[in-house]
Amino acid sequence: MLDLFPDPAHSDQRKLVIENIGLLLSGRLEEPILDADTIVAVDGVITGIGRASDCDTDDADIIVDACGTTVCPGLIDGHTHPTFGEYSPRTDNHSWIFNCLHGGTTTMISAGEVHIAGRPSDRIGVKALAIAAQRSFSAMRPAGVKMIAGAPLLEEGLLEEDFQEMAEAGIELIGEVGIGSVADVETASRMVAWARANGMRSLTHTGGPSIPGSRLMAAEEIIEIDPDVIGHINGGHTAFAHSEIRCLCEGCSRAIEIVHNGNSFAALYALRLATEMGQLERIVLGTDGPSGAGVPALGMLRMIAMLASFAELPAEQVFCFATGNTARVHQLPQGVIAPDRPADLLIMDRAQGTAGRTLLESVELGDLPGIGMVLIDGVPLLRPSRNTPPATVLPTARRVLA
Repeated sequence: MLDLFPDPAHSDQRKLVIENIGLLLSGRLEEPILDADTIVAVDGVITGIGRASDCDTDDADIIVDACGTTVCPGLIDGHTHPTFGEYSPRTDNHSWIFNCLHGGTTTMISAGEVHIAGRPSDRIGVKALAIAAQRSFSAMRPAGVKMIAGAPLLEEGLLEEDFQEMAEAGIELIGEVGIGSVADVETASRMVAWARANGMRSLTHTGGPSIPGSRLMAAEEIIEIDPDVIGHINGGHTAFAHSEIRCLCEGCSRAIEIVHNGNSFAALYALRLATEMGQLERIVLGTDGPSGAGVPALGMLRMIAMLASFAELPAEQVFCFATGNTARVHQLPQGVIAPDRPADLLIMDRAQGTAGRTLLESVELGDLPGIGMVLIDGVPLLRPSRNTPPATVLPTARRVLA
């Protein structure tokens, strides 16, 4: 591990240069590969991308030599269920966020703090829990990962003024619609509209029940509720029939979320529909963990490899599902490599022993890449990953002393 800074949220301001990049993935479907070999970031924000001769690389505090490997945006897990800190009681998981960081995840988005013991369902308790979760993760990033938390579930008795109050307190999300006590479509639709009017984003529980209290909703009901994200369209864990998945994909224009802890066959079907419709920009990825299936530390990378290989899509496009697509849907600045964006980055290479001749080819064959370094806000947090297969080539880094 490169011990440069303990916490990117509280590190000193300084200049980072990443040089000798062999392949630069942008996170944007419109241009997934950039013609550049250098990134410059100041105070954790990207200021320059291009060829070394065209970038201002002078006076760098940290120089990272990518050694001809691949750089891409840090992965965004769009569907997690945190509690507080790094413990989850669902399957007794410790340090789960730290281990996901080693899988390339630099941002996580809560789909509801559903596993908190004694989770309140009254108006005051729902608001208090959401605000407490949001404040906790804003004040302290476990392992340095950016956790966007505070996602209240829809409970009977919530009023329009409650959504305004939560939004004013910094709440951006609504947890999975279909897990809270609100069971009728009319009430859920009204509350989702209240949330949207206050700038809050929502997603539904899609597929069969997963935990006590969750319910099965038909595709037509989800379309009527009109969430921003069709949460785990491939089930969490049990998927809809393919006819229902088609109804959802064709019946609305909202984001289509595919998760690791779901039905892989249904995931590929939903992706095929989006491909046929020419709407890959709607596909976003998440793990849906911690859950009864545990915490897939490499879940985001496993999904990228699975979708790229079985769906026979270019790997550079599939990486966008886990980065830029999710960033756009959730209105996040990270997730793409561009000027004025956070320098949340992965440096990776093809795994040792893979049949793929390049990183992209190895992923398209279903292999996971080896992560050589993870940076958040321009701060190198780990080198190399302890969870991915070992990379063929590792980056190097050095501090430049004044």
